[in-house]
Amino acid sequence: MPYRMALYLVRAKPNKALEDLRKELDAGTISKLRPFGETLQYSLENARIDKDGHAIWVEEDYCSPPLAMERDSVLDRYFNDITVERIESEQEGRDRIKERPRLWNF
Repeated sequence: MPYRMALYLVRAKPNKALEDLRKELDAGTISKLRPFGETLQYSLENARIDKDGHAIWVEEDYCSPPLAMERDSVLDRYFNDITVERIESEQEGRDRIKERPRLWNF
């Protein structure tokens, strides 16, 4: 059975200062992870903050449960209370978070 892409709106509470995550993003470490690194790198670089201080971003994923590899490799080191909501399109997700402040101040 072929894998089917799913899109999610991810919401996660940062569990510590995110300086180390920013360093990994800046160094391109995450983008080198296979098979999901480039997508996760892009998603985290474009993450936003909701009114409760949770990071929110759109993520493409093929795992069951969602984000299993990403959590094991990266996300569980930096976030708690990770939740995912299935969305129909990347545009839907981006439209839902576009008014929120960016997670990173470039």
